[in-house]
Amino acid sequence: MKTHKEGRVTLIIVIVFILIVNSVAISLTKCLWIICPLIVASILFYLFIHYFFRVPNRLAFNDEMAIISPCDGEVVVIENTIEKEYFNDERKQISIFMSPLNVHINWFPVGGKVILSKRQRGSHLVAWAPKSSTQNERSTVVIETKDKHLILVRQIAGAVARRVVCFPKEGEIHQQNDQLGFIKFGSRVDLYLPVDYEICVDIDQKVTGSQTVIARIKK
Repeated sequence: MKTHKEGRVTLIIVIVFILIVNSVAISLTKCLWIICPLIVASILFYLFIHYFFRVPNRLAFNDEMAIISPCDGEVVVIENTIEKEYFNDERKQISIFMSPLNVHINWFPVGGKVILSKRQRGSHLVAWAPKSSTQNERSTVVIETKDKHLILVRQIAGAVARRVVCFPKEGEIHQQNDQLGFIKFGSRVDLYLPVDYEICVDIDQKVTGSQTVIARIKK
């Protein structure tokens, strides 16, 4: 299993921490009833962290007329709303909640030019809370497609996920399903689309990043 580059330092820290804890425990006691469960728990903890930073082996799905899911997770919001931080007009919002067991890589839902890449600091409410979209730490990326449509992707940190990594820079050209970023541990991604787009998912539906069609562009 490949490990994402964002997890390499974390895994080194985890290994050092486990070695220190187990070394101290062994030096303080010879009781196998304490040492053996600690070693087993340490191994399971390391395997979980390694699993969290996994890179899935997927054949990216490309469709110029579709908005592809930017992440793995569950659809928790589909509604028309006023997006107040960039568009200041009505948009279709689709929000996807990512649990700690999901792959946490984020992908470009469409290809195009990055015209905004902005990080905003904030609080760390639980990711499924409605206010997390506007109050939590987040990164906002606006993509202009070749047809001049504007798609906004917002990575939102949660109560557990406190670090959002956003790769693209303003002015860059990216293809659909290029890597957009990474969110460490449970979190959420919001999409803001033109209101006339045809939505292809339902509330509570499980979606797969770089695979599931979220919406289709009106011709």
